[in-house]
Amino acid sequence: MAQVEAQDHGLHGHVAPAHSVSHAEGQQHPIKLYLVVWGWLFILSACSYAVDYFALQGYLRWGLILTLMVLKAGLIVAVFMHMAWERLALAYAIIIPPLAILVFVAIMVLESRYTEITRVLAFGAG
Repeated sequence: MAQVEAQDHGLHGHVAPAHSVSHAEGQQHPIKLYLVVWGWLFILSACSYAVDYFALQGYLRWGLILTLMVLKAGLIVAVFMHMAWERLALAYAIIIPPLAILVFVAIMVLESRYTEITRVLAFGAG
């Protein structure tokens, strides 16, 4: 009787061993972690709004907005999507493609400035 109570009936009626139930309970994270992350997200969002409030302009404005955005997205992905506790291969599969895109965008920005300079020199200031 005690053995039946210790087992968990999962999907499709399969019986899971008793150790999987205790393992699932051990994977929960303390509420303090989520509250701290929510606090940091609130602080980062307040900083993002402060950039607009103080009317910062130019590269400083966009640099701060993008940095704060990446920090907030990183916190959300790491904690709420549990990527901080995933295998390294899975983390690389999610992190490397956006980094590659950022590298390609940087290359395109450099190439576009070179193209603009060569067009101005070749065809005049128009």
